[in-house]
Amino acid sequence: MADDKTPPIHMQVIRFALDVTNGHHALSKLIPLSLFIADALLCSAIIWKVPYTEIDWVAYMEQISQIVSGERDYTKIRGGTGPLVYPAAHVYIYTGLYYLTDHGKDIFLAQQLFGVLYMVTLGVVMACYWQARVPPYVFPLLILSKRLHSIFVLRCFNDCFATLFLWLAIFFLQRRSWRAGALMYTLGLGVKMSLLLVLPAVGIVLLLGSGFATSLRLAAMMGLVQVLIAVPFLANNPWGYLGRAFELSRQFFFKWTVNWRFVGEEIFLSKGFSMALLGLHVVVLLGFITTRWLAPAHKPLPQVVIPMLLGRSPFTKQEHRTISQNVTPRFIMTTILSANIIGLLSARSLHYQFYSYLAWSTPFLLWCSGLHPVLQYALWAVQESAWNVYPSTAISSGVVVGVLATTALLVWCGAREDWEPRKVPPKDEYARR
Repeated sequence: MADDKTPPIHMQVIRFALDVTNGHHALSKLIPLSLFIADALLCSAIIWKVPYTEIDWVAYMEQISQIVSGERDYTKIRGGTGPLVYPAAHVYIYTGLYYLTDHGKDIFLAQQLFGVLYMVTLGVVMACYWQARVPPYVFPLLILSKRLHSIFVLRCFNDCFATLFLWLAIFFLQRRSWRAGALMYTLGLGVKMSLLLVLPAVGIVLLLGSGFATSLRLAAMMGLVQVLIAVPFLANNPWGYLGRAFELSRQFFFKWTVNWRFVGEEIFLSKGFSMALLGLHVVVLLGFITTRWLAPAHKPLPQVVIPMLLGRSPFTKQEHRTISQNVTPRFIMTTILSANIIGLLSARSLHYQFYSYLAWSTPFLLWCSGLHPVLQYALWAVQESAWNVYPSTAISSGVVVGVLATTALLVWCGAREDWEPRKVPPKDEYARR
């Protein structure tokens, strides 16, 4: 009789596979490790077998050579692709690479260094996913991107370093190391101003998690770090540095755009289109801030902002203790990555290297939106295929924008539990993790 109640062997296998891939088995922990090792071998094979493609590396090295020679005026520093348009942390990182790679000549060594950078970043990303309790079946999407591997080990873009600092910021914020998280974020911003896209979310996480007074001190620290790393250039030509490193009015070329090619060049270059995207960004941001990101505060936006403008905390000590408990690792990751998606959706022009900010964000956001796993993989595959079309077409750019918009909408509609205060889970809820 007991044998009659035993499930068929195929059902036992299916149940076992589901337990492992959903994080309900001791073997679940081996999935990220196995994927990490597999990706390390893949990176090695790519570096060894796939030819390097020159895009910006030579220009980086030309610009650094001028700085090494003593030039400190940003307006006079140029390379083959144009002027130096990145903040000072970029300069320090690539100065180190300049010396390590024989003034940029040893490309093979540079690729190996970027391979290590890729693996370190992947390790941090996996740690953030695990801390947010993302099931293992999502993790394969972290290593399957052809475009992402290309950005790191075949192109050596500075976006790779900015991406690492972004994920380090998330890593430390998830562990409530507010100072370390803020420091990592501002260092990433010092590499490339693209990280400004997530600044509103980082600010809200720090406010809700660490409190008003601490968040003010951290904001001052982030600003001070930006000043300190830029001192050699600010001392020479401060407006030249700020105008180049943080140029918000930069003109974009239609031929390089990945996202808005389908609107046509005339519309793409028009001021009206630029203003429309800015308006879209503001509206969507305000929608997320008021209905999602500030949900743990249980206060409308004016009741949060007005006291801060008057120099007071918008929360009592008791309120903040309750709010801070709801700033969970998953809340932090969802808030920051949704801000990233919103910014990329509203960006005037995305180039291929911007996929470094998106590739590791999309799997998490699709999962936390509650989308069925099959649809998660399908939407990710559609996005990946669009980013691998070169040069971009009207169809591929439409897909890029469509997937960004779909992801943002899915997160807004489906990730409600990430923003709402949650009850303390049963002690054995994750006992098998």
